[in-house]
Amino acid sequence: MDLAKLGLRVFLAYAVAQALLLVSLAGITALRNKFREDPPSGGFPWEEKPEVEVEGGGTRLRLYLYGERLYEAMLKEIEGAEERIFVGTFIWKGDEVGRRFVDALAKKAREGVQVCVVFDGLANVVVPASFKRFPEEIRTLHFRPLWGPANLADPRNLLRYHRHEMSVDGRVAFLGGYNIGSLYEASWRDTHVRLRGEEAREVENAFVDFWNAHRSEDLPKIESDRVRPWDPKTLVHRNDPYLRIFPIRAMYLEAINRANEHVYFTHAYFIPDRAMCLELSGAAKRGVDVQILLPRSSNHATVDWLARRHFGELLGAGVRIFLYEEFMLHAKTATVDGVWSTVGSANIDHLSLMGHYEINLEVHSRLFAEQMEEMFELDKTNAWEVTLEDWEKRPLPAKLAERFLDGLRPLV
Repeated sequence: MDLAKLGLRVFLAYAVAQALLLVSLAGITALRNKFREDPPSGGFPWEEKPEVEVEGGGTRLRLYLYGERLYEAMLKEIEGAEERIFVGTFIWKGDEVGRRFVDALAKKAREGVQVCVVFDGLANVVVPASFKRFPEEIRTLHFRPLWGPANLADPRNLLRYHRHEMSVDGRVAFLGGYNIGSLYEASWRDTHVRLRGEEAREVENAFVDFWNAHRSEDLPKIESDRVRPWDPKTLVHRNDPYLRIFPIRAMYLEAINRANEHVYFTHAYFIPDRAMCLELSGAAKRGVDVQILLPRSSNHATVDWLARRHFGELLGAGVRIFLYEEFMLHAKTATVDGVWSTVGSANIDHLSLMGHYEINLEVHSRLFAEQMEEMFELDKTNAWEVTLEDWEKRPLPAKLAERFLDGLRPLV
């Protein structure tokens, strides 16, 4: 047997072993979750946040920490639309909430409002096909559905539309981590932000650029003559594999590098690359209070196991890690030094930062950062802290599994 064949067999055996381990771990996690106690009837801790105006910029921002309140606000803006409504989401469930949005959009479209929507083809593969056939007055871009051998074999299918955004008349916009569906209405802890003012046009512009780049021949090109703002206090960043631009990762690295006092991260899926780990560890070593809030058990067991591979290094450097209890934590937010903040759709993993279509808002505002810090502290009341001592005492099989799965990090 030549070395090439031997190497291929070893590689295939290793890949199969990783797959079997992942299936086993996912099964064990699902079994544990099945027998866990139901979440507290009172729900997770959250509080309403008032709208704030960014100092010197004019943009007005409002945080939404609870799905029901967010959906009410979005539907109200849809009802008041006069010209155009653009909605993009990773997941659009075919349930009561999903139907409410479709009905509201169809009503406005029949009134003459231009309505265009985008949802991801892979994320919605289990949603009934009958639901995904929206009324014809709603222009619908079903992004890269997995239909047919050609689509299944297309490597671009790894690059998904993971944005969660809505723009109404270019005057108000929403973005963040919330998908559309009843599941997220009250049982998932997530974060969205509403923008009023000129910067809302940047969310609209991001949607228009994506639509025009990826629309099929039967969908119209969206014409836009909006004057685009130059507001250094609020910046909309979008990852776009089509254009090969990935500003969100650079935004995070720069913010951590500049930190003097504290860095607070809240993330659903946390698989940092080497540069991100070095910046977080380096900040902690120079005396910055670095705290990271993650779900104790997310909806993706594989991601949870891969995230744990970094805990030892980060804890050893002085980073504090908190695990959110009982409920799914799906937010993608950060705030630094009481000055800088971000809310968006991008996770801290390879596909979000270097692959998927994502959108984040960067904000330079003490008023907004104060609200972000309050939100972070409130979330920590529903979390427990992982110490280095406790982490080093975890079972040997867990340590071996984490090391064995480490090679999968670039794929998620």
